[in-house]
Amino acid sequence: MTATTDYAGLARRLHALEDKEALRALMIRGWRALDRRDWQTWIAGWAEDAVLEFGPWEKIHGKEAIRAKVEEVESPYASMQHHILNMHVDVEGDRATGIGYMWFVAVTAPGSTSSPYSMGGPYDWEFRRGPDGWLLVRQRLGVWWTDGEDTLRAFA
Repeated sequence: MTATTDYAGLARRLHALEDKEALRALMIRGWRALDRRDWQTWIAGWAEDAVLEFGPWEKIHGKEAIRAKVEEVESPYASMQHHILNMHVDVEGDRATGIGYMWFVAVTAPGSTSSPYSMGGPYDWEFRRGPDGWLLVRQRLGVWWTDGEDTLRAFA
């Protein structure tokens, strides 16, 4: 094995790690933006032709339609926390896929003794690298469990 081969292998591994970190950062930045209701930052991570598939909703096509639906549904909550757990991504050139788990917690009535509404389930993502970096192309989100009452009926 030559030094050139070693450097080439090292460069490939480093590039793969950089891609995985960029994808992780894209998702964390976006989901933290959701908690702050920063819809602009959140939707910036989505491709124009993106598709959102979420348990109780119809499939949503297009970046602006996705933003409109999520903003409409989540805006009434007093506060929210979106968690991405056990995230894993695989990169193949300018395409990537990922999986993870969602844990969503929302407060409907601040100061109330009632418990918050929460739900969880699997994420399944597809990403594409463009001229400005990675974007989310498809997100499938299933609901495996809920706790508390969705008094706003946002996720029905």
